[in-house]
Amino acid sequence: MLELNHKKLEVYKKSSELVKEIYKLTSDFPKSEVYGLTSQIRRAAISVISNLSEGASRKTDAERKRFYEIARSSLVELDSEIEISISLNYINTDIINLTKLSNEVFAMLSKMVK
Repeated sequence: MLELNHKKLEVYKKSSELVKEIYKLTSDFPKSEVYGLTSQIRRAAISVISNLSEGASRKTDAERKRFYEIARSSLVELDSEIEISISLNYINTDIINLTKLSNEVFAMLSKMVK
């Protein structure tokens, strides 16, 4: 693995935790959702950390900010998909840690965009 500076960022570490939480949470989703909501939620979570990483490697502030905005938008998408999952009763466990992580990552990304 490459030893890059973005991996030392707190937002990267929190985003990595978020991905792990999402994978654990979606592991109990119905099998009928494997190619639907489960896949979409996981891809959104991965998009957050992927765009954060890619943005950190860009040379200009404008380029970096654009990728951080995309990462933040993926987090908003993820939030919507979690709400849908709750309404469908796919999630019936405590998601306090997921909520906390999501809010922290959103706040960190918002600061990076400014």
